[in-house]
Amino acid sequence: MEQIKFLLLIFNVSRGTMSLFQGTYDVIVVGGGHAGCEAAAAAANMGCSTLLVSMNLQNIAQMSCNPAMGGIAKGQIVREIDALGGYSGIVSDKTAIQFKMLNLSKGPAMWSPRCQSDRMRFAEEWRLMLEGTPNLDFYQEMVSGILTEGNRIVGVRTSLGVEIKAKTVVLTNGTFLNGLIHIGEKQFGGGRAGESASFGITEDLQALGFESGRMKTGTPPRVDGRSLDFSKMIEQPGDVNPSKFSYSDVTQPLKQQRSCYMSYTSEVVHDLLREGFDRSPMFNGRIKSIGPRYCPSIEDKINRFADKDRHQLFVEPEGWNTVEFYINGFSTSLPEDVQFRALRSVAGFENVKFFRPGYAIEYDYFPPTQLKHTLETKLIDGLFFAGQINGTTGYNFQIQNGDFLLENINYRYIQDANSHALEFMRANPGSVSAIATLEIEALALEYELKLRTL
Repeated sequence: MEQIKFLLLIFNVSRGTMSLFQGTYDVIVVGGGHAGCEAAAAAANMGCSTLLVSMNLQNIAQMSCNPAMGGIAKGQIVREIDALGGYSGIVSDKTAIQFKMLNLSKGPAMWSPRCQSDRMRFAEEWRLMLEGTPNLDFYQEMVSGILTEGNRIVGVRTSLGVEIKAKTVVLTNGTFLNGLIHIGEKQFGGGRAGESASFGITEDLQALGFESGRMKTGTPPRVDGRSLDFSKMIEQPGDVNPSKFSYSDVTQPLKQQRSCYMSYTSEVVHDLLREGFDRSPMFNGRIKSIGPRYCPSIEDKINRFADKDRHQLFVEPEGWNTVEFYINGFSTSLPEDVQFRALRSVAGFENVKFFRPGYAIEYDYFPPTQLKHTLETKLIDGLFFAGQINGTTGYNFQIQNGDFLLENINYRYIQDANSHALEFMRANPGSVSAIATLEIEALALEYELKLRTL
């Protein structure tokens, strides 16, 4: 019998009929950004056989925009995720180059932890932690469609035609679905700078009856720190006694930190930017999609807030050992020459050299009214949406991560043969309730107050 099985195996391989994937996964996560990584880790840690599919495994957990975690309203979420077993807090602590507690002048409930991150180390640490997670497999390829039977998800199909079976599929596609990048009058396909867009999933979902829309977000220029004059800027150091995100003993507060810096735009800068408005996709009609409310571009700010004669710019290092800086507050899709001239009129930027210009990106999203409270779609059982595919905007992946982890608890609870989630729920009876959130907030406050009495 064993000889027959072996001969059949050789025959199938020689005929090219043997699949790359045998059996059915409990969970397939499509997309290796912050959303997908947290979702994959949560599912695998609950004992689910999990596959993370990404178009480029070298870019897992890439910080596409701001090299930072946390901030007002978002830092609390990172800590909640840490309390529930997520990885974001640990990764952030291990790769931070600066830590600040924002809003200390207000009551403790408003204190908001934020860290500046080493962009390359952040992605590397996420990759290492995921590779050390049992039950988690990886595959690099573009998912170009989903597989359904009736109103039930049964797997995904890749661009090479590989079909991978699963009981549950989580789509965390970020800005990649039919992504289109804009720099002035130039436009080209892409999910972010240097990476291809993803095609096929939107069309499959539309054929199943899903409503889709287009969303827009943007990112600022990256510049060479060696060309900046920091003496003309205001230094923004980290806290004297820095805290951290994770409640675990795996990480420790920073002993050394890198400073950020602050400068301002001016009326001269605004006038130079306005000269490019006729070539701006924001104003000439090329971009018709919705933009983020709390992350406006620099051209949007000077247009909507014309009474303001200046706007803050935060000059943020991208890591411990790099000269690359991120210009927070200067997100733009204006032509690259307009960006360059305007930024050279900012104090400290008179001799600035660009690493790359800022750009805007449009991508498909699916209004979340098509989801249940568990983030499972109403039309297809076992199919979940998480992150920017739901219309969340800007760089609020910390908030998304909360959804992803709770979502994983929820969808494993719903599935048929899954004792793992039931055991988790019994051990953590309030983990998906508002009561748990309040308890975690209280724990976070107690933790912070203890640190400040040391």
